[in-house]
Amino acid sequence: MERAALVLAAGAGTRMKSKKPKVAHEILGKPLVNWVIDAARAAGMDEVVTVVGHGRQIVEPLVAGTTVVEQKERKGTADAVAAAAEALAHLDGSVVVLSGDCPLITPATIAALAELRETADAAAVVLTMKPDNPFGYGRIVRDEAGQVLRIVEQKDATAEEAAITECNSGFYCFDAKFLFEALGQVDSNNAQGEFYLTDVIAIGRAAGRAVMALESPDAQECLGVNSRIQLAEATAVLQQRINNAHMAAGVTMWAPDQVWIGPDVKIAPDVELLPQVMLLGTTSIGEDSVIGPNCRLTDTVVGAGCTIDETVAIEAQVDDGATCGPRAYLRPGAHLCEKAKAGTHVEIKKSTVGKGSKVPHLSYVGDATIGEGVNLGAGTITCNYDGKHKHPTVIGDDVFVGSSTMLVAPVTIGEGATIGAGSVITKDVSPHTLGLGRARQVEIEGWKPKA
Repeated sequence: MERAALVLAAGAGTRMKSKKPKVAHEILGKPLVNWVIDAARAAGMDEVVTVVGHGRQIVEPLVAGTTVVEQKERKGTADAVAAAAEALAHLDGSVVVLSGDCPLITPATIAALAELRETADAAAVVLTMKPDNPFGYGRIVRDEAGQVLRIVEQKDATAEEAAITECNSGFYCFDAKFLFEALGQVDSNNAQGEFYLTDVIAIGRAAGRAVMALESPDAQECLGVNSRIQLAEATAVLQQRINNAHMAAGVTMWAPDQVWIGPDVKIAPDVELLPQVMLLGTTSIGEDSVIGPNCRLTDTVVGAGCTIDETVAIEAQVDDGATCGPRAYLRPGAHLCEKAKAGTHVEIKKSTVGKGSKVPHLSYVGDATIGEGVNLGAGTITCNYDGKHKHPTVIGDDVFVGSSTMLVAPVTIGEGATIGAGSVITKDVSPHTLGLGRARQVEIEGWKPKA
C-alpha cells in the first residue's frame, strides 16, 4: 500500500518575532521543516508533499526534493491539507499529516501511525499525548466505549471538555481517498472562523468508519516550536538524543550538555569530545581523535589520531595524525596533510600544508601549496591578494622560512631553500639557496625629533 507524508509548513509563526518563517529556523544547523521531512523519509514514506505559504521564497528551497504546493490563504489546517488534493489525487493508501514545526517526531512513530491505520482499515488515526499542561491543545473526546468521537479545540471546549488531559498532537494518518472527500464537508463554524482538520475525525465516525487514536510513547515527540523558548527546548531534546547515540557507539564526552552535534555528523569509536564542541553539517571525525575544548567544525573531515584544540574549521580537511590549534582558523579549502600542524593563531584558506609540515604560530596562509617537511616561522604571511586578484604561493619540500616573512604572490620557493627572518620575498627563490629580502639597516647619529 502506498504511503505519503504531507508536511504543513505554511504558517508565519508570529510568536517567533522573526522576519524568517518559523519552519526555516534551525536546530543544530538543520531547519525545523527538514527534521520532519527526514523523519518521514526514514519512516518509509513513498512520497513527501510540503504545503508552503508564508515566506514561500525562503521555505521552498529548503524543501527541494519534495512535491511543493501552496496554501494561498491561511484559513486553517483543513484548508492547508486541501491545497494538496491535486498533488495526492493519485494516492490509494495512507497519507500521514505532519506539522513542519515539530522537529522531535520520530520515524518509528510515523510508521506506527500508518501501520495502525492500514491494519484496522480506519478512516483516520490521530496521535495523542498527555502533556503536563494541556492548555492550548485540542482535546480527544471519547465515547463510553473509549472510541474517539471528535477533537475539540481549546477555544471551543466546554469546561468539561477542557478538563480532559488527552490531547491532539497535530499528527494524523488518513485513508487518502476518504480524507479528500471529507474535506468538502468541513466548515468554519467555530470560534476561530477557520477550517479545522480535526473536524474530519467526527466526519469519519458519522460515515461509520473506524477512527482510532495512538498515544505517543513520549509527549516530547509532539512538542511544537512556536517561540524562541520552545526552539531552545527542542534543541536540548535533540542534543541529548544525538549525544546519547554517539556515546552508545563508543564516543567519549566529558560534558555531554556542552557538546552540540548535527544530525548528519559521523564520529568513529574512541573519539574524545571535550567541552564546548560544536560539530555541524557533514563533519566526520576519525577514530582516536581528540576534539576541543572550544571548537566549531562545519562540513569538515578529520582523520584518525588528530588533535583539534580551540579551532574553527569550515569545509576543511585534516588528515591522520595532524594537529590544529589552539586558536586556529581553517577556512574553506584548507587541507592539513598527514601529521601536519597548524598552531596558535594560524589562519589557513584554500591551501594545502604537506605531510609533516608545520605552521606553528601567528601566520596567515592563503592560496598556497606547501610541500612536505616545511617549517614556516612565526609571523609568516602569504600575501595573496593584490587588491583585484588572488595569486598562488608554492613552497617546495624541506623549506625553512624564518620568522616575520612576507611571501608576495605569485612566488615559488624552491625545494630545500631557506628564507631569512624578516624578509619580504617578491621573486622566486631557487632550490637549496638562502633567500633574503631585507631593507638595509641605517643609523643616523644625533637624530632627535623636531620640537
